[in-house]
Amino acid sequence: MQAQAKLSSNEDVLPLRARYREEMNCQIVHDSIHRREGWTLSYVLEVGGITAGFGSVAIGGPWKDKPTVFEVYVLPEHRSRAFVLFEAFLAVSEPRFFELQTNDVLSTLMALTYGHDIVSEKIVFHDKATTTLPPNGAILRRVTSEEEVRSCLERQQGGGEWLLEIDGNVIATGGILFHYNRPYGDIYMEVTKPFQRRGLGSYLVQELKRVCYEFGAIPCARCNTTNMASRLTLQRAGFVPCAHMLMGSIK
Repeated sequence: MQAQAKLSSNEDVLPLRARYREEMNCQIVHDSIHRREGWTLSYVLEVGGITAGFGSVAIGGPWKDKPTVFEVYVLPEHRSRAFVLFEAFLAVSEPRFFELQTNDVLSTLMALTYGHDIVSEKIVFHDKATTTLPPNGAILRRVTSEEEVRSCLERQQGGGEWLLEIDGNVIATGGILFHYNRPYGDIYMEVTKPFQRRGLGSYLVQELKRVCYEFGAIPCARCNTTNMASRLTLQRAGFVPCAHMLMGSIK
């Protein structure tokens, strides 16, 4: 039976993407690209006229003039034909690059098979431990109203911001972003230089994790592979690496 790929719409592939999300069961870093008008081209993959999966290429925003594969999914009953389906997808969509996360096993396999100049751009973390790090004199203060944070969570857009203060001075900032697949919230933080290496960054991450759970979301995080300080800060707060973001070219 012939494998082929047909240009479709984000709406038409949504049921397939729901299956993809269920199987991934984690933060999908580029999930929000589908919701940005004009940023994505999606293709339905077929075997003998029967829907077998989908593939998506980013073409807008940072990927303008750099067509980049960022999601590929094949239904379990058709995975024996995953390679021919992916080749049909490449032939029609003509991407030049890929950005894929390694806990997506199928996409990683395709990247390693068809990709070149592969590098790891970021480490993706998930929460695996509850910590009880001390505040060391710091006080956590929410900047964004609770109503706005809940609105961002509902709209899957934006997020909330928090501060750490010592003696009334802001010594660290951080927040939670919700423009990912539900129910994940991406934590970020920054500590001012005079207060670095005191455990305050890990304490802030710990408290943002707690707040994230209180809002009904699941905390996650990312950092550059070269940023050892951020990686250790996240790990001290109970985060554990679960994937890498691979980038490369497709020839």
